[in-house]
Amino acid sequence: MATADRSHAFHGIIIHSTSLHSLTILENALLVVNPSGQIASLEASIPPDQVPTKLASLNPRPGCPVTYMPRGQFLIPGFVDTHHHAPQWLHRGQGQGLHILEWLDQVAFPNEARFQDASHAERVYSDVVCGMLRQGVTTASYYGSKHGEATKILADICLSRGQRALVGKCNMSRNAPDYYRDKDEDESLQVTLDCINHIKTIDPRGELVRHVLTPRFAICCEAKLLSGLGDIAKKYPDMPIQTHFNESEQEKNATLTLFPEFTNEADLYQHFGLLNERSILAHCTIMTDYETKRLAQLKCGVAHCPTANMTIGGGFMAAPVKEFLRNGIKVGLGTDSGGGYSSSMLNAMQHSLVASFARDYLDTRDGRAAVSFEEVFHMATLGGAQVVGFDAEVGNFEQGKEFDALVVDVTREAGGVNAPLEDDDSVRTILEKFVMTGDDRNIRSVFVKGRRVHGV
Repeated sequence: MATADRSHAFHGIIIHSTSLHSLTILENALLVVNPSGQIASLEASIPPDQVPTKLASLNPRPGCPVTYMPRGQFLIPGFVDTHHHAPQWLHRGQGQGLHILEWLDQVAFPNEARFQDASHAERVYSDVVCGMLRQGVTTASYYGSKHGEATKILADICLSRGQRALVGKCNMSRNAPDYYRDKDEDESLQVTLDCINHIKTIDPRGELVRHVLTPRFAICCEAKLLSGLGDIAKKYPDMPIQTHFNESEQEKNATLTLFPEFTNEADLYQHFGLLNERSILAHCTIMTDYETKRLAQLKCGVAHCPTANMTIGGGFMAAPVKEFLRNGIKVGLGTDSGGGYSSSMLNAMQHSLVASFARDYLDTRDGRAAVSFEEVFHMATLGGAQVVGFDAEVGNFEQGKEFDALVVDVTREAGGVNAPLEDDDSVRTILEKFVMTGDDRNIRSVFVKGRRVHGV
């Protein structure tokens, strides 16, 4: 890990989420990053001409650089993508109109199988990590392919490029083509353990990169494999777990046909020791009240992927996100990658709102189903950090947390396609214009742990 002095100060508009329903907007704010890349202080209402005096009183490193952000620029926490298939980067948007299991067979599996070639993995994963950082994703939970060597390459690239990440070898020993599945359960578990050891070797304290257990879903895993992964989860009590959960009607029916002793996926995964406070469950679109209550009781997290849910799978699958939040379930946003068409967290935020509006119209239960702008911003930042287990380190700008942040620029000079600013726009309006109409061209700089990893 690099140990260079990361002292820096930022002055201007600073925005972050302090709770699910609270969006904190600070004007004339001064945020100071210490040499280790942690937030030393955050204070509002400091005029620009008083910044040097204030910095001197805080006793930062002499010559600490200061970024003054004019109107139209502001600082927000880095985005957290809670569900992303890294080997699907090249085939995003392909196979629209297919149901999920047909899409896997015809599009995803053939493309993922190419990661048997380490040189292919090196080239594509370099693009993935750079592309995600460019779009402001400072933390990502990655599904790798089934290949151990390629998964280790992905972890190496995340560490070298400075992206915070969970990385997991995808376990799949059945219901996939012969050319793309583990030979048997024992091989799948052994390759997983090898990847765990590799990641613990390159980042022993898990400061940036951590391993995540990754059974693709029960359709691709026999009971013996799920049981073995549950044993690993018990052996490593801090290790996160990720899988697909109730993604579509087709997927759910196939799963319960393979495991007839269970009537729902919550009991299935819990039986094998794979549901707990470290679990990251992708999609969760078709939920019973029982399953929602079980996820809440077990403190699982949900990776909500609205773009993918509306484009692949055989239907408009709008997850009951508001119901999750009402039940106290952790929810973050995911881009999914090939299952949708976009790797943009801004798209995920926009589509989360749109899907919830549709759900609000269609849902006959008591209580509104639409999510608020504040809730969406929370899911993209602090909520996502909670889901992937990095919330003690990142997610907002609390003193002592590590500085993962984006400098956003929505001025005309930035050259993006966002709605232009007006002289009387409030800060809240400026933020909404970025979230709802901006793109990666508006992300001027990206920082992880105080280190600039993209931009100027």
